[in-house]
Amino acid sequence: MPDRPAVLVHADWSTAARKRTMAVARWDDGVYRAEAPEPVGDLGTFWDRVHAWADGGGALVGFDVPIGLPAAYARAAGIDDFGDALPAFGRGEWAAFYDLATAPDEISPRRPFYPGGTGTGAKRTDLTDALGVASFGALLRRCERPTATRGAASPVFWTVGGQQVGRAANTGWRDLLAPALRHDPSALALWPFDGDLADLLAGDVPVVAETYPAEAGLHLGLSVPGRGWSKRRQDGRRAQAPALLAWAVRRHVVLADALADQIAGGFGAAATGEDAFDAAVGLFGIVEVALGHRPPGAPDDAEVRDVEGWILGQAPD
Repeated sequence: MPDRPAVLVHADWSTAARKRTMAVARWDDGVYRAEAPEPVGDLGTFWDRVHAWADGGGALVGFDVPIGLPAAYARAAGIDDFGDALPAFGRGEWAAFYDLATAPDEISPRRPFYPGGTGTGAKRTDLTDALGVASFGALLRRCERPTATRGAASPVFWTVGGQQVGRAANTGWRDLLAPALRHDPSALALWPFDGDLADLLAGDVPVVAETYPAEAGLHLGLSVPGRGWSKRRQDGRRAQAPALLAWAVRRHVVLADALADQIAGGFGAAATGEDAFDAAVGLFGIVEVALGHRPPGAPDDAEVRDVEGWILGQAPD
């Protein structure tokens, strides 16, 4: 990729504001300089901060949430372009879109997130029947299907269980992406919906991409997650420090002292250490793409590029 964005940002997202953590790298004198993770902070000023960091030089911003819709659902809901649909969610005929359905009879294509509350008694077939799709697997986007190195993800609209990402997608779309696009439809560029990454980065607005730290870690040389180590444990994160530090040397990425110390120490013993680890790993995955060492990855498929989206750096299946 010929032009390097002036700033790269990766946000490890959560429904809980205290757990939202981001890491930032700035292009300076021919290298990226990466800083230690910090809280995402006030969402109302987030995009202003990104513009200030970029200072006219371009920004690539990754979020660890699904950005896109399952094709089977989109067809049932009459949606043919995610970028056009996103600002409409939560308004007008889509007013209930972000309201988690608490009972099967509340689910519909215009209220697809389920279940609300604890989810006790909720069944996957409640969701598939109400959305008119053939199976739970049909709610997976192409980039979420199992690969040789990881299992299938959890569908975006399912909101319970250890793997669920539905609640994070719900708040990320509702509270950060959709408001920016409603305020100004040209305020952000969504990859891959708005075009090829290189073309979008040549523009003058932040480019938003979906990330997945578990996938990004493999691109950096980390061991396969869950096979002998866990990112939820400090000792597991510490075991990956040599690979992360070697990657930084290999890619000539300058780590702030605080970041290097956090990596070496497994990002501390606190529960938020996992969030900081994901923020840094996701950022480094973005650096891989920004430096041209890994292609963005989205296949040349209209359904992917218009509706489903893609995980940055993941190879086409």
